[in-house]
Amino acid sequence: MSGSPAPAGDAPSRLSRKLGTIDAVVIGLGAMIGAGVFAVVGPAAQAAGTGLLVALVIAALVAWCNALSSAQLAALYPQSGGAYVYGNQRLGALWGFLAGWGFVVGKVASCAAMALTFASYAAPQYLRPLAVAAVLVMTAVNYSGIRKTALVTRFIVVVVLVVLATVVATIAYSGHLEPARLLPLGGTGPYGVLQAAGLWFFAFAGYARIATLGEEVIDPARTIPRAIPIALGIALLVYSAVAVSVMLAVDLETLSGAAAPLVTAVEAGSLAAWSPVVRVGASVACLGVLLSLLAGVSRTVFSMAAHRDLPQALAAVHPRHHVPHRAELAVGLLVALAVAFADLRSAIGFSAFTVLTYYAITNAAALTLDASERRWPQWIAVAGLAGCAVLAFALPVASVLAGSTVLLVGVLGFRLRTR
Repeated sequence: MSGSPAPAGDAPSRLSRKLGTIDAVVIGLGAMIGAGVFAVVGPAAQAAGTGLLVALVIAALVAWCNALSSAQLAALYPQSGGAYVYGNQRLGALWGFLAGWGFVVGKVASCAAMALTFASYAAPQYLRPLAVAAVLVMTAVNYSGIRKTALVTRFIVVVVLVVLATVVATIAYSGHLEPARLLPLGGTGPYGVLQAAGLWFFAFAGYARIATLGEEVIDPARTIPRAIPIALGIALLVYSAVAVSVMLAVDLETLSGAAAPLVTAVEAGSLAAWSPVVRVGASVACLGVLLSLLAGVSRTVFSMAAHRDLPQALAAVHPRHHVPHRAELAVGLLVALAVAFADLRSAIGFSAFTVLTYYAITNAAALTLDASERRWPQWIAVAGLAGCAVLAFALPVASVLAGSTVLLVGVLGFRLRTR
């Protein structure tokens, strides 16, 4: 262990502490609700077949273990950066850097995926220009202060939950449901189910946004451990309801190839009039995820720059808005460039691998906690670490190779710099 925990309560912060429990839960939901139902359902269905729901449960269990490990570490180290800070404090500089590097490159890919998903629902004929515009607008919102980010995210989450509830109810009363589509389970075998679970994990990873905003949360030792499980539990309920509804409405072959699975499900029930509602809801949801992702990535960049693992110029704090404005602008530019070249499904797989690596380091850091620091049993961190490893290497081979290569480049760069 290379550091000591920050004091409990409102520890000294370089940023402004303005987020309460509800704000933290909303930001976590804003980073999750949307990614699963609008981007992951198709690829996950293609991998798991009728085992889609089993894969969802596996991903949720791994995410729950990771959430508890993140929560107890975030209470001890309420700083921007998440696992980058935990790795540095508990495992050493290399592991901290690897966590931060994996998070930044993985979440840049996630941001690109969300921007492209937004554009594919809103106006697919203007896919890339519209996606770039979305990145620039959400970067401007984050630049204006964390309270504005929280307020905009709260509005987005409410709109999306209402739309999703309407879609589920509409499908349920369409009269075109076939319960037989839910069985038999695991049509593509264990490997396919685990691969789908790895893809589903992409949809759950947003709860980490609460931890990465640790320096902007009021009373982080109490707020963060409470907010993370609440956000994750709500997301699981929403994902389950939507996944079951879509599987009842659409056959797996159609679902696997659908670019907009909820629109496909609604139209399959002869309810095409609801398609515009779904498209609006999907567009708003993806903007919410994008807004929260950009905030989380910029805070990790800010923390890495403050520790000189990235250029120190990125550690600047805006004198009026009290946000890491240079880090936010740099991240926004990187994501805009990624949008110009990224493929949606490849971005999801790549992001899932690097973020699973990030959480593996989080769980490894949690294993070093002694009895006085630990809030939950140690076996939870063991299960989270094992689950991350299994799901990461069950992903498509191209995603594993691309993710491993980028992480290796990061390690080599770290070694060269430290020498």
